[in-house]
Amino acid sequence: MANGTLYIVATPIGNLEDMTFRAVRILKEADVIAAEDTRHSRRLLTHFGINGHLTSYFDHNKSLKGEYLLERLREGASVALISDAGTPCISDPGYQLVRDAVAAGIVVVPIPGASATVTALSASGLPTDSFTFAGFLPNRQGKRRERLTQLRDEGRVVIYYEAPHRLPATLADLLEVCGDRQIVVARELTKLFEEFVRGSVTEVLASFAHREVKGEVVLLVAPTAEMPAAVDPDDLLQRYLADPDLSFRDMVSRVAGETGAPRSEIYARALELRDALR
Repeated sequence: MANGTLYIVATPIGNLEDMTFRAVRILKEADVIAAEDTRHSRRLLTHFGINGHLTSYFDHNKSLKGEYLLERLREGASVALISDAGTPCISDPGYQLVRDAVAAGIVVVPIPGASATVTALSASGLPTDSFTFAGFLPNRQGKRRERLTQLRDEGRVVIYYEAPHRLPATLADLLEVCGDRQIVVARELTKLFEEFVRGSVTEVLASFAHREVKGEVVLLVAPTAEMPAAVDPDDLLQRYLADPDLSFRDMVSRVAGETGAPRSEIYARALELRDALR
């Protein structure tokens, strides 16, 4: 008996009109539809009149369920993999299933469609010729800053996913580690309240200071090459140290913002210069 086919099917990230005709056909024809959240996906399938056999496939059952899906594929069944939204395997479960299917000689067919990464980048206004996708940032601040530091000097746009309730803390860490560079926050993509907030980290932080962040967030960080012309931090620090009305903390924040340098570096240098003047 010939093996079946594994289809990797992209679904809308918000607007149901972004579902492709091909995706609907494949899902209607599939013997098994493997979904990250069956309750969520059932609503999508019902909307398009799709009544196929639905089973779960997510992080905590991917080993056990992956074996079941591979067995069905070996029996000749067609399996369609979908995630909660967008393209499966992109910061979602699935790559292990694809890897194992390929190793077993099973044909894997992508059914392209929506992707939050490409959707956000296309309308960001940042360079699109080359970019780095870094997925979700770690929850804990130490690990998050470590990841940001690793990509601080990346010469391409860096794209992260972030949960809305963590966005303010992430932006504060980004300012500290990477300086006040240009960024774009894209949220609620393709939905009614879709929004792109563009500007420096400081400006974007101010934009969200007095309102709750809602919806899934894509954070795009401009490469170092997109930073304004370099300004010597020492020149600014020496000028501001002579201003009796400017606090040390405000001086550090201002110089970090004007130069794009990490706040921690400016803070250390400001201490050195202040001590030298005493």
